[in-house]
This record gives sequence, C-alpha cells and structure tokens, in this order.
Amino acid sequence: MRYHQTALISLLSLTLIVTAAWAGAPTDQLKSRVDEVIRVLDDPAFKDNPAERRERVRKIAEEIFDYPDTARRSLGPHWNVRTPQEREEFTKLFSELLDRSYVSKIDLYQGEKVKYVGETVNGPEAIVKTTIATKSGTELPIDYRMHQKDGQWRVYDVVIEGVSLVSNYRTQFNKIVQTESYDSLVQKLKARGGAPAASPR
Repeated sequence: MRYHQTALISLLSLTLIVTAAWAGAPTDQLKSRVDEVIRVLDDPAFKDNPAERRERVRKIAEEIFDYPDTARRSLGPHWNVRTPQEREEFTKLFSELLDRSYVSKIDLYQGEKVKYVGETVNGPEAIVKTTIATKSGTELPIDYRMHQKDGQWRVYDVVIEGVSLVSNYRTQFNKIVQTESYDSLVQKLKARGGAPAASPR
C-alpha cells in the first residue's frame, strides 16, 4: 500500500512546484513539462472543470513519459514473443493502467514540493534525481530514468525509495503470465480497468 501511495506522489511530481538545484538537458526538458502542468493547475478556467484539467495534464504527461517503452520493459521477456498487434494492444492497456492509477488522481495534489538534486548522463541514458517534501516533513527520494527518443529526453521508469516502477509491474505481470497465461493478463487488465494485481508492498 505504501508503494502505491509513493508511486502516486512520484507520478504526480510532474504537477509539483520545482526548485531546480541542477540543470541539464534531461532536467530542463522535464522541468519544461512541469511548468506547463503548473499553468494548467493555476488556470482559473479549469478550477470547475476537473475532467478537462486531467485531460490537459494527461496530454502533457504523454509528452515526457515514453509509455510504449515502459510497457515493453514492464512486460519483460514476454514482450519478445508478442505479435505487433499484441504489443500495440498491451501498450494501450498499460497506458490506461498508468492513467487510471496515477494521472486520474491529479485532484489529490496538495502542494507537495519536489526539488531536483542531481543529474547523471551516460550517452543516450540519464537519471534525474529528485526529492519530494511530504506533509509529515520527510523527504522521499525519487529518480527518473530517461533516454533519448526522437531527439528528446523521455522518462521510461520511476524509482521510488529504491523501488523501480517498471520492476514492480514486471514482477506482477510475469507471475500472471507464468501461473496463468498472457491472455489471462490481458483479460485482467481489461476487466479490472488497469489493476491486474495488488502492489507487492
């Protein structure tokens, strides 16, 4: 349950007010999307229209998160044996999973603050390190794993207190495929509206 809560905070960090302590290309591109989200959250026109506000935030998230690659990594070795049609379907279902689990919870934002504390770049890969100040006064370390795609830096994984979002889903998905079947995983994703299994934490 705690993982779900911190994962929610991490993905909502695209909506948080950022204090930049370090700036590089990956950080700059992430921050540019943060600024867009803040403008949406502060726009009086959306105060009484939460559905429109969530849709605007969702579109911004799609510009910084590489959902297809995150879906591929989360399915793990089972991705390699999928047909192009199956991969497309799974990517769509996985995107809806993240949307229902996180982006749709945008209204839970209560002004938590996140700051960038570091950035490392290794060729086409990068890690942007952040911390989020919670209401209880603690700081949660959250790392964004990014890579270059089509000339832009895109997030493909989020690591919360040392726990990878991709690894967490891959464990759940792998268990379902091995103990049941891939078709069973797809049906669970469809039937449960993007909640195939409970969080392991």
